[in-house]
Amino acid sequence: MASLFDSITHSAMSRRRFIQASAAAAASLSLAGCGNSLTTASADKMTAQEGKWITAACWHNCGGRCLNKAYVVDGVVVRQKTDDTHPDSPDYFQQRACLRGRAQRNQVFGADRLKYPMKRKHWEPGGGDKSLRGRDEWVRISWDEALDLVAAELKKAKETYGNRSLFACGTEVGRLLNLYGGHITRWGTTSYGAWKFTPGKIGYSFNAGEETINDRIDLRGCETIILLGSNPAWSSAGSPSYHFLQMKQAGAKFIGIDPFYNDTYALLEADWIPTRPQTDVALLTGVAYTLITEDDPSTNPLIDWDFLKRCTIGFDGDSMPEGADPKENFKDYVLGTYDGVPKTPEWAAEICGVEPNTIRSLARQFTKTKKVAFLAGWASARNQNVDGLPQMIMTIGAMTGHIGKPGHCTGVSCHAGAGNGGDALVSPGKDGLPGVKNPLDDVFNDAHIWRSIVDGKYVYMGPGGQDPGVERDVDIHVIYHAGRALLQTTDGMNLGIEAHRKVDFVVTHAQFLTTTAKYSDIVLPINTEWERVGGFLTGNREMAIMYSQVTESLYEAKSDQWIVTELAKRLGFKPEELYPFDEKQQFFNKIAGSKVVTPDGKDFEPLVTITAADIAQWGVQGTPQQGRITLPELQEKGIYQVERYPGDNYGYIACADFVTDPEKNPLPSESGKFEIYCRSLAEVINGTGFSKIKPIPTHIPAPDGYESTFKDWGNKVKGDYPYQVLNPHYLRRSHTVFDNVQWLRETWPNPVFINTKDAESKGIMDGDTVLLTSRHGKTLRRACLTERFMPGVIGLPHGAWVDIDEKTGIDTAGADNILCGSVPTGQGVSGWNTCAVNMEKYAGAPLIPDIEKPQRIFF
Repeated sequence: MASLFDSITHSAMSRRRFIQASAAAAASLSLAGCGNSLTTASADKMTAQEGKWITAACWHNCGGRCLNKAYVVDGVVVRQKTDDTHPDSPDYFQQRACLRGRAQRNQVFGADRLKYPMKRKHWEPGGGDKSLRGRDEWVRISWDEALDLVAAELKKAKETYGNRSLFACGTEVGRLLNLYGGHITRWGTTSYGAWKFTPGKIGYSFNAGEETINDRIDLRGCETIILLGSNPAWSSAGSPSYHFLQMKQAGAKFIGIDPFYNDTYALLEADWIPTRPQTDVALLTGVAYTLITEDDPSTNPLIDWDFLKRCTIGFDGDSMPEGADPKENFKDYVLGTYDGVPKTPEWAAEICGVEPNTIRSLARQFTKTKKVAFLAGWASARNQNVDGLPQMIMTIGAMTGHIGKPGHCTGVSCHAGAGNGGDALVSPGKDGLPGVKNPLDDVFNDAHIWRSIVDGKYVYMGPGGQDPGVERDVDIHVIYHAGRALLQTTDGMNLGIEAHRKVDFVVTHAQFLTTTAKYSDIVLPINTEWERVGGFLTGNREMAIMYSQVTESLYEAKSDQWIVTELAKRLGFKPEELYPFDEKQQFFNKIAGSKVVTPDGKDFEPLVTITAADIAQWGVQGTPQQGRITLPELQEKGIYQVERYPGDNYGYIACADFVTDPEKNPLPSESGKFEIYCRSLAEVINGTGFSKIKPIPTHIPAPDGYESTFKDWGNKVKGDYPYQVLNPHYLRRSHTVFDNVQWLRETWPNPVFINTKDAESKGIMDGDTVLLTSRHGKTLRRACLTERFMPGVIGLPHGAWVDIDEKTGIDTAGADNILCGSVPTGQGVSGWNTCAVNMEKYAGAPLIPDIEKPQRIFF
């Protein structure tokens, strides 16, 4: 049977015929033939032919990392399935894929895959007409021409302006540019928000959240589980929701604090407490006031005074660190002892929108006499001026003693660690590549990248973003995208487009005409993980997935490593200077270095048994070793999962050693305790120059927060942007990935969610086209009326690929970051989870459904 991809690549075929062929492959059909003839065969007929199940990567950043298997016949994936490697049970659960992973073949074999290098039609050295970036035509070029042009532009920029004129994002291109003399890179808080830097200062160990909460089996012993801004049913649609269901079935009551009554709360039948975006610190301050004023150790013991005394600093005047003003303690701030403003539930309600009596009721749910878990997602910390939110969450947990004990924990529950805390029990090894140090120390903050490029100056905060802010001049001439959807997902997309239209040259590695590719001069097509030699994925702490190559690279797509190796040759380097060994050896090194926990739970041992025959078959360098599973078996199964059961040796209670003996097991904070008063946090933030903060957690109004929706806060007179938009993760996408997949577009139409009362006041009906306008941009979406978003809050799903109407300047795709500005606060925290907007029924032509929009297909 002739290869489908050879047929498509080499046949003389019309655009319509190609789309039909590619769509047939994605719909579990195959095509056979030779020469210029193609025929279709039914999926049933194809699957009846001999094929092979291969573990396929589902590598996108949702945190699920589920098992995805592809049935491959003659290089074509005709069927997919998920985990069936063992029977399913709550203790030893299957790693089941969600609808995004199950739609993966529609992405990999999509008709809109980039097929060959392309150049913007009106680009010329120096930029040509830069204003045409994002709306120019494209022309096909050869790989040699493309690589020669990219290398020439890098040389010109380096020789004319120096290495500080190069800004790049991507691991592989970063290695090359570091070898070439260095480049400016980036740092940020992205998904984590304030959970990025605050935890280590206040006492938490933090690795994406796994270390702050107890494991899933212990959480079944909780009586009450309070979720703050958490929706794994959409954002991490693998096992977390299943774990939470086991907790519910074991008797736990759930409470959801969120502007959005999401699918997770609905699944768990949670009591919903609607609260406005960016106001959680105010809400929890009202909770703290209730705990302090209603606590009675004898008749109503809400506060765990022993925990506060042994394990914290800064709660009251007697527990302040040496040198601190005793009047700046948290308790007196809450009571208004010195500032004359008691932070009562009424005070909090004015800001957060929760009724005062509901705040009091919530506070009583934290009573120390019950087993309570307080679990926060990352979303509420992806806002402006919320650096103190993790500190506030910790403070509530410390006040009530819900830290470090079975059935009690307080921390972050998100991504791979949602509902299941603890260190990884199985993990892959390293690729073994030596690092290539960047000679430059310049690094942009994500929330300030585009402003830095446009204005020619930026705030340098050290390579880790924690040093005092110093302004530096900068002059960027080249933007190189080879990883992350930076223009699409970084604060201030309109400013980002301006930055891209300013510089001399923009190049992007891409699989589709993504946003970064669209605003480039040269686009280099890269292959997917299904077309590469293989690799590892990790999700929850109990498993690691080893995936293998599913199909050959499609069309002219190449790997990132191949591209930068070819560029290295053109820049005067030998390939081995960049990569001493190939991608297959890198993969093998990860296999050989994989570890699994020992049965006693105290150590780790090699995961994989590797024989001399395995090494010879792979054609790599290595040493035989004894492990838990043979290499052929691991490659066949594609997964290794540690089996769990109640009472096993793998349980995890966050901070248990510290709580048992704080002196012998100090925390990573400056004092070794949980810091309700944290001097180091305040010093770092106040040194950046972005904003100011107290050493204790306080609500700070945000530039684009709730208070900004008023032109007169005191008299409660609304301004030009009277609503808050919230940008939840959405099942159609993993961030921006999958947004072009037609199956998912049809299933998840990406509306704007509007509270029915708000819609009625604006004369908006279901399906109407709605214009959202902020200080920074405009976007259109079709309305979906609902009671699941609280009044005053609009839900705009995160990650849609921007599609700007150049005549009006309005985005027609619902891209959330079009509405956000480049406004860093605190420790450089990105605030793109919410901003202030106006909403109105659109007077222009109505939007068509996304499924009816033409795909970005080029020949």
